[in-house]
Amino acid sequence: MDRELLRTVKQATKNHAIVLYHRFVSHLPHLLATTALVVIAPHLSTLLMTPHKLLDLWRDGRWAQTNNVTTTTISGPALAMACWAAVLAAYTYASSRPRPVYLVDLAGYKAPAKHEASRAKTIAHFSRCGRFSEQSMAFQKRMLERSGLGEATHFPMSLISLPVDMCLATAKEESHAVIFGVVDEILRKAAVAPEDVGVLIFNSSLLSPTPSFTSLIVNRYRFRHDVVAHNLSGMGCSAGIIAIDLAKRLLQVHRNTYALVVSTENITLNAYMGNNRPMLVTNTLFRVGGAAILLSNRRSDRRRSKYQLIHTVRTHRGAHDQSYGCVTQEEDEAGCVGVSLSKELMLVAGEALKTNITTLGPLVLPMSEQLRFLATVVLKKVFRADVKAYLPDFKLAFDHFCIHAGGRGVLDELEKSLKLSAWHMEPSRMTLYRFGNTSSSSLWYEMAYCEAKRRIKKGDRVWQIAFGSGFKCNSAVWKALRTIDDAGENPWSQDVDVLPVDVPRVVPIDEASYQVPN
Repeated sequence: MDRELLRTVKQATKNHAIVLYHRFVSHLPHLLATTALVVIAPHLSTLLMTPHKLLDLWRDGRWAQTNNVTTTTISGPALAMACWAAVLAAYTYASSRPRPVYLVDLAGYKAPAKHEASRAKTIAHFSRCGRFSEQSMAFQKRMLERSGLGEATHFPMSLISLPVDMCLATAKEESHAVIFGVVDEILRKAAVAPEDVGVLIFNSSLLSPTPSFTSLIVNRYRFRHDVVAHNLSGMGCSAGIIAIDLAKRLLQVHRNTYALVVSTENITLNAYMGNNRPMLVTNTLFRVGGAAILLSNRRSDRRRSKYQLIHTVRTHRGAHDQSYGCVTQEEDEAGCVGVSLSKELMLVAGEALKTNITTLGPLVLPMSEQLRFLATVVLKKVFRADVKAYLPDFKLAFDHFCIHAGGRGVLDELEKSLKLSAWHMEPSRMTLYRFGNTSSSSLWYEMAYCEAKRRIKKGDRVWQIAFGSGFKCNSAVWKALRTIDDAGENPWSQDVDVLPVDVPRVVPIDEASYQVPN
């Protein structure tokens, strides 16, 4: 415990030093420009002279400025150097500032009513697949009763039809419905033409066909030939923030353009039909979903945008064997493919979160919270005082929390670790309840929930936290540019008035409530 605390202290100290250094460097051009302007301020009248007069001053070697107080002289070369220094410093400062990245709008996919599957319907269809043992069915039922999922999450038709039709064609049908649904919506809501999009990023971890999904989007919407396209796969549930971070970096290079980010996951080919218990858990959690996010670096879009991206922090603990192997896609003894979740998942997620917030904390927390944390560390390590290490109150830095709805256990642990209230956890818990674990897109359902509930006020800060295989923990911090009184088209429109609902820790499934059609 002491060694772990010491590592945390060292990392926190290092992060503080890095943040201070970057702040100094980022403001250095401004300081140089200010200094140069102070130096040449008494000689502004000379700077306004014509080039010919300045050339004469240079040849004479000296110039004089007379005012009501005194007479000052300075050499021509020194004046010229000061002028050039001021111009260069001002240009360097302006060009070194990162371009602001705005979130213009977002769209979330809501499958048609025919895709809704109650928990009883889910169990009934799984039992008819003929591939699960009685023990496996009992385990899935028990997990589903404790999952926090409601009665209207969505499955692809391939999994709730008889017989189950798990093939590449039906997998593509599922993904196409989600992708076209959210891209159509975001382009319509934002009133942006496809040819105006300069950056396209798509992420889907478990299905990556050829041609890629980015090529599919480019072909359908006739994007321009020089669009910068990236197709991310195998990045897990945190890929949505990775895509946002990549888009942010590309928008620093490509001027005056839009970036379209599409996040989803495919369920059809990744439902597990075997009897390996660690691989059965995903059947009770993952459901159909997807989101599209339109970003812009155009200053003219600030007024109509919803948010500005403030920070992205990415943590990758793949160098640790335990972290690397806690979420893996593999085959069981019978050759059935599925995603296996290890028992160490919660421990690994906790370590990744600790590393991530150690980096994020100095960027967002008030100085008072940082000092309290360091004070308790000094008391414990230097003076050997019997005090607990202080966990900063992130509620002082953020107004809304969008935590990946990976499962009830994950949400319970983060609520406890970050000392959050039920109100703060509501977007994540209701997303899990209404839509299930939609992988990388869950964060956007949660943000859409906050908008639908009219919680977003101008100046509010939103913290998105995502976890994914590898193992990764990624954060994004957004600042609301305006109060959102009308969420417009929203996946929560039909449910917002009846939510939130209380979700007991165990909700028994009445299997008699649904009968499989003959």
